[in-house]
Amino acid sequence: MMVAGCQDRASRSTATTATPDTAFQAMDHRHGDAVGADPAALSHEFVAVPAGGDVILVRKSDDDMTTGQIRAHLDSIASSFRRGDFAVPGFVHGKPVSGTDVMQARRESITYTVDSLPNGAALRIRSRDAEALKAIHSFIEFQVAEHRTN
Repeated sequence: MMVAGCQDRASRSTATTATPDTAFQAMDHRHGDAVGADPAALSHEFVAVPAGGDVILVRKSDDDMTTGQIRAHLDSIASSFRRGDFAVPGFVHGKPVSGTDVMQARRESITYTVDSLPNGAALRIRSRDAEALKAIHSFIEFQVAEHRTN
């Protein structure tokens, strides 16, 4: 099982930030559009757990984005995912997102809850269905790679 750590842009490796990456920048810009805030203002964490995965967004202390905005964003995502609508991740990444086809098909066996955290919130994705769990873990691994949080 993979556990991904949270990294912001300032803590990324020199190799990652030294060379401009237009595909990453475009994805990051679309992510900001989806969240309603500059993604540089957020710390991201994507964590695979035995029962599913967590998507954690926390604002940086020097940012004026409210935790309410973060929670509203994750509440909206949770609601969409419950309906089997994965358009936002597809928009953000500009391509199909790993695991979402199965998560859509098996949506009745997956729960999505949002928990408040200091300065942010966490989307908890859980299932007892083996096929759904595999898809959730694939989704989390995709997010780690795309958002470069590993």
